[in-house]
Amino acid sequence: MSLHPQPIHDIREQTIAVAHAAFPKGNVYMTMRDELGVFYTDEAFAALFSNRGQPAESPWRLALVTIMQFAENLTDRQAADAVRSRIDWKYVLGLELTDSGFHFSVLSDFRARLVDHEATEQLLNAMLEQFKANGLIKGRGKQRTDSTHILAAVRMLNRLEQVGETLRNTLNVLAEHVPEWLKAQVPVEWFERYGARFEQYRLPTDKQEREALANTIGADGYWLLTMIYDDRSPRHVRELAAVQILRMVWLQQFYLENNTVQWRDKNNLPPSEKMIISPYDTEARYSHKRDTTWIGYKAHLTETCDDDFPCLMTHVETTASTVQDVEVVDAIHADLAMQDCLPSEHP
Repeated sequence: MSLHPQPIHDIREQTIAVAHAAFPKGNVYMTMRDELGVFYTDEAFAALFSNRGQPAESPWRLALVTIMQFAENLTDRQAADAVRSRIDWKYVLGLELTDSGFHFSVLSDFRARLVDHEATEQLLNAMLEQFKANGLIKGRGKQRTDSTHILAAVRMLNRLEQVGETLRNTLNVLAEHVPEWLKAQVPVEWFERYGARFEQYRLPTDKQEREALANTIGADGYWLLTMIYDDRSPRHVRELAAVQILRMVWLQQFYLENNTVQWRDKNNLPPSEKMIISPYDTEARYSHKRDTTWIGYKAHLTETCDDDFPCLMTHVETTASTVQDVEVVDAIHADLAMQDCLPSEHP
């Protein structure tokens, strides 16, 4: 898709009339548009798009829709439906009442472009500039930081399911890259043991049987790694990400004693900040805060907290879930200084 910059249109007269009739006292989106105007421009996102190809949807509108759908916790389908059907959304986006909107997949494509071009901060920074221009942020005022959890897009597995799924994933990747080599290495019983996802596996309930299964999986993994690192095996296989993950997980979960695989006791595991939880997201970590337990990441949110001023978000820092707020203060202050938003107090 290519970007053909479009002028930022004023709100259509018919949309204004219908919106004010539907919301005589206004609503949050109408007030936002009336008070702040449009703080995104197509030109600001020009680097995200090619100069050739089918014209893209207006990026400034996609950026604003992204913010509004987050505020309302809407799926992409629901957000696209809101653009088509809601008068207040058409008002803030400057659309005709008859505008048919866009396909919901455009939103995920836009987010992917933001991530790929490391342009996610543009969404917040443009808003901050508008807030400062409107006098909504007090210079050298007070700010506070707190964190909340971000769930990784992985299932929460117990240790036995995790090692089984890690080995299964490695076998699947090897089957794609070196199918003939894998057939020559894998025992027949592995097809039944690692054919289905491990959360579907009927695991034994007896503790000794579970440990026996864990040691069997551990031995299988060690044997597979031995075959992979054999001089006669394809050398490029060792560089596959799945193989590296298998090797790291096995170091964390097992150890060898007199050439026998041993399942690590829970007191002999790496600290949570090092522990791989899922082969599908090796940076996700297990964490606990107050009454919340999760696997994923942590968002450290900084907002203004001055009397007689609105509380506005000034910074978001995403880290591993095990990182404490105090550990990111210096990084937050450095970024706030660049935005001319450095606080005088930061409790």
